[in-house]
Amino acid sequence: MDTVGFIGLGRMGGGMAANLKRKGFDLAVHDISTAAVKKLTDLGARTANGAAGIAQASDVVVTMLPSSVEVEETILGADGILANSKPGQLIMDMSTVDPQTTDKLAKAAAAKGVAVVDAPVGRLAWHADRGESLFMVGASDADFKRVEPLLKAMGTTIFHCGKVGTGIRTKLVNNLLAITLCELNAEALALSQRFELDLTKTLNVLYNTTATNGQLKVNWPNKVLSGDIEPGFTIDLAHKDLSLILAAANQAKVPMPMVAAAREMFSLARTGKHARSDFSAMADALCEAAGIEKPRVPKGWKPPV
Repeated sequence: MDTVGFIGLGRMGGGMAANLKRKGFDLAVHDISTAAVKKLTDLGARTANGAAGIAQASDVVVTMLPSSVEVEETILGADGILANSKPGQLIMDMSTVDPQTTDKLAKAAAAKGVAVVDAPVGRLAWHADRGESLFMVGASDADFKRVEPLLKAMGTTIFHCGKVGTGIRTKLVNNLLAITLCELNAEALALSQRFELDLTKTLNVLYNTTATNGQLKVNWPNKVLSGDIEPGFTIDLAHKDLSLILAAANQAKVPMPMVAAAREMFSLARTGKHARSDFSAMADALCEAAGIEKPRVPKGWKPPV
């Protein structure tokens, strides 16, 4: 079994790494947060001296970082992973980044005999905690087989999307819908509130027509509609992803007017108190701006099956 190094123990990465350790992987971890590292060492993981130490101690290095900036610094930096890598090693980046970053990493790694897999994550933080994440994987067939046991330890649904770079591009397409739907849901429920409609009756209608969507039916009842806006995925990160989507679409010469409009609404939300709120809190941000009562379902209410 490969020894595994994991860099980036945030809200998603911490749960993913914990599941690797619980499933018996030999795991070394690193994060700028000592508290996040302690949670993993309490489970039996080893520590390492930064990116260099992780690279030196591991056959497979996993990165789960906030943006392209941190990914490039961690992997391509002067004392980063590639500077301390060895032929035959594999780097699996699970971050949501600019696709050009993934392409750049793959090219630099290939020159050193190191494989790269991009495997960004679908679903939410509570799925990561429970080992129920979804992965969109860009990899050669051989590299996919090598990382598949890790992915199965961290999630339940794995899609091999194609060669390196297809994983992150699929993730951007997925997040385009997931994030813009939050803005559409916010506007729909704000209008419902202004009309003084019964929220649960409105939701029952929406859940039984083609208007429904996964955010509204799966995520929102557990988050903003229940008054919980603690972040599983923040408005700040959603704004970052929309910016990545627009940049990639611009390079590909694909117009994105609805995504551009949604990003500006997220821009407004993140200037206030909601930057670190869950992205479902777009409903609260919009209702606050319009002076509308926030949409809340009764305690214990569940969506109809």
